[in-house]
Amino acid sequence: MSRQVRRPVAGLVLFPGAGSSSTHPSLVAIEERLAPLPVARVDFPYRRAGRRAPDRAPVLVAAVVEAVQQMAADLGRSTEQLVIGGRSMGGRMCSMAVAEGLPAAGLVLMSYPLHPPGKPTQLRTEHLPLVRVPCLFVSGTKDAFGTPDELRAAHAMVAGPVTAVWVEGAGHDLKRADVAIAEAVGAFIGPR
Repeated sequence: MSRQVRRPVAGLVLFPGAGSSSTHPSLVAIEERLAPLPVARVDFPYRRAGRRAPDRAPVLVAAVVEAVQQMAADLGRSTEQLVIGGRSMGGRMCSMAVAEGLPAAGLVLMSYPLHPPGKPTQLRTEHLPLVRVPCLFVSGTKDAFGTPDELRAAHAMVAGPVTAVWVEGAGHDLKRADVAIAEAVGAFIGPR
């Protein structure tokens, strides 16, 4: 069942996965789909510094908080009027920031990395019960970072309402699904 975020949404802040940048095609597709809604595609500091290896989670979460607060200030709005999220690690860091108290209108989590490939007991779910905002999860049915059944169990841990969109046959990269992803995010955010 689809649940939209509360109105008004003033903007969207998106972060890439660990191995990509803010120019990732699905992030660009989302920005184009949501125009004229303001969308910020933000690289993590390690990427801006030219490093390939991500920083530890506290540094990444702090970067999320800083970028979201900056966009809110630029728009003259509250962070509670922004939807935040991203691909894989980027989305996970956004969910951790919200769990730690960053106010947001909702979360958009594409290819949520539930566990490392081949290590289903190393779940990254400790913070999910603290997430109380509407969440959109867009996942491939063949994602090595979490099967549909594993992800459904994780969705049930989230305190806020969850919308799940499945891309049939897609892996973690969600190849060739940019339009479907952008449409799912557009439906989640709703009319402006």
